[in-house]
Amino acid sequence: MTVSASLLATAAVLCAVGGILMLTRPLTRILLGAVIAGNGINLLVLSATGTAGREPLLYGVALSQVTDPLPQAIALTAIVITLATTAFLLAMAYRSHQLTGTDEVHDDLEDRRIVLRAEVLGERDELREQYRAESDRSDEERRRYRAERRRLRARLRADRALQARGRDATGDLWHDVLGADPEHYAAAGEEANPDDEPPAPAPETPETPETPDPMPDDPNRGDTG
Repeated sequence: MTVSASLLATAAVLCAVGGILMLTRPLTRILLGAVIAGNGINLLVLSATGTAGREPLLYGVALSQVTDPLPQAIALTAIVITLATTAFLLAMAYRSHQLTGTDEVHDDLEDRRIVLRAEVLGERDELREQYRAESDRSDEERRRYRAERRRLRARLRADRALQARGRDATGDLWHDVLGADPEHYAAAGEEANPDDEPPAPAPETPETPETPDPMPDDPNRGDTG
C-alpha cells in the first residue's frame, strides 16, 4: 500500500493544532480545536485507503482499479460525529456567554475548595510548629500569629461563600434545560426571597375609649361613692 507523505504530514499538523486548541479554557478555541482535529483524523483515515482508484460504486470494474470504500465510510461517519460535536460545543459557548458574559471554562468549585483547604491546613500546621518552637514569645509575635490564623480562616470563609453562591440554583429546571434568559433567573430569585416582599398589614383592633386619670388635686379621687 502506498501512502502519501504530504497527506500524513497535513493530518499530523491538523491533529497537533487541534489538540493544542482543545487544551485551552475558552470554549470557542475548544470548538475550533475539535473541528481541526476531526479534519486531521479524517485525513489519517483516508490515507489508509492506499493509492487512488476508481469509484467503488461502479460495476464491471476490476477490483485492483477500485479504491477501498471502508475508510471513506468511516470518514463520512466521522464527519457526522464532528458536526454533532461542533453543534454541542457551539451551544455550550453561546449559553455560557449569555449567562456569564464569557465562554471561559472555570475551575470546579469543589476541586478549588479541596485544594484551598489542603493549602490552608498546611500553612496553619507550619505556622503552629514555628510558634511552638519559640520558647520566649513576645506580644508582637503573638499578635502576628493570631493575625495569620485569622487570615487563613478568612480565606476558608470566603471560599465557602463562593461555593454557596455557585450552588445557588434559583432558576427553574425547565428553563435550565431549554435555556432561560438571565432576567428569568433574577425574577425567580426575587420571587424566592421572602425578605423582599412587603410586610402584611397588621389586623385592625377596635379602639376602646380611654378613661381620664383623676387629677391629683381632685379631693374625691379616693372616694367610692
